[in-house]
Amino acid sequence: MNSEYIQVVTTVATAAEAERIASGLLEARLAACVQIVGPLTSMYWWQGKIDRAGEYQCLIKSRADRFQQVAEAISGLHPYEVPEIIALPLTAISQGYQQWLAAELPA
Repeated sequence: MNSEYIQVVTTVATAAEAERIASGLLEARLAACVQIVGPLTSMYWWQGKIDRAGEYQCLIKSRADRFQQVAEAISGLHPYEVPEIIALPLTAISQGYQQWLAAELPA
């Protein structure tokens, strides 16, 4: 078990916005890797009704102790009024990948 590392998830409307967030996090060394997935369809409650949007999802690999910094950086780059910024613990990681994360995200 390991919860030192996390995967932070956020979604945006365009690939360009996703790349801007990815670049900002990588350049600030707040993420070791950002995978951009999409386009995908999101359905959600917004302002009292069910809404639907095409989006791109960013899967951000970082350290648990950097979540607040990651969240603040995403908020500063994100165009949404209420961006999704959630973190999931990486509870099982292959040894090689964990060594790479440790090298790219030193304590």
